[in-house]
Order: sequence, then structure tokens, then C-alpha cells
Amino acid sequence: MNTKTTNVVIAGLGGQGVLKASDILADAAFRAGYDVKKSEIHGMSQRGGSVSSDVRFGREVFSPMVPPGEADYLVVLAPDQVEVNRPVLRAGGLLIAPDLIGENVLPNRRSLNVALLGALSRHLEIGESHWLDALRAHLPEKLHEANLAAFAIGRKAVKP
Repeated sequence: MNTKTTNVVIAGLGGQGVLKASDILADAAFRAGYDVKKSEIHGMSQRGGSVSSDVRFGREVFSPMVPPGEADYLVVLAPDQVEVNRPVLRAGGLLIAPDLIGENVLPNRRSLNVALLGALSRHLEIGESHWLDALRAHLPEKLHEANLAAFAIGRKAVKP
């Protein structure tokens, strides 16, 4: 298990599943045995405004907030939110942008958040089974098939 704290920021617009994605990430990290802290900034989320969520995990995490410029990973669900959120990313951090996954390849275009989690999963020390268990736990059964497929698409978009 990695002993350093990993900082992930997920950002997008209200209704895109930012908070659901951060819940799934936090749960997967917890299932993998990490200490996890999570924080959310809703903004004008009910009106399609900016939303972001910080997820921090490691052996021991004291604060839920990712300090500015210290995100190891920035996952962005809306193209117009990439530059708005880029300052949270540390030098050498990884941006996972929405253009990584074409909407036409997804079984449901609303599962972009899960597809981008699939891409993120290739970079984290969290077993795939923990991700799949977290996905099933946080989504209604009727959405499992489409979202498990979207997660797999995201994983395939990143070469191991």
C-alpha cells in the first residue's frame, strides 16, 4: 500500500455526476484499506454551475481539502471546466479531461463520469475489484450494466 497521501479533484457542472464519482472513488479507496477524506464544493450545482469534490486517501489523512496546486490527479467532466480547475493540479500532476472518452462510444452518455473513473483507476493502487464493488454499491442495479461497460471503456482508454 502506498504510504503517501494521494490527492484527487473531480470537477464539472451540476448534474454531471461529480459527487457520485467522488463517492465511488472514496468508497473504492476505503475498500482497498486506505484512510479516506472527502470534501465537496457545490457552487450553483442545481443550475448547472461549477461543482468540485476533493478526495484524499493514504495511510493516514488529516484534512479533506486538497491544498491549491497539490492535486495529483484532476478529473474534469466538462470541457469548459478544464482551465477553471487546472490551478489545483500540482506540477507533474495528471489531468484526465473529458475528451479522453468519446461520448459516441459510451453505452449511456450520462456515464462519462464512470468512464473517466475507469481511466483514473489505471493510475491508482486500488484493485479493480474494489472499483467494481464500489460502483455496484453506489448505483441502482438497473444502471450497473451500462456503468460497468463505461468503466471498462475508460480503463481501455489508458494503456497500462
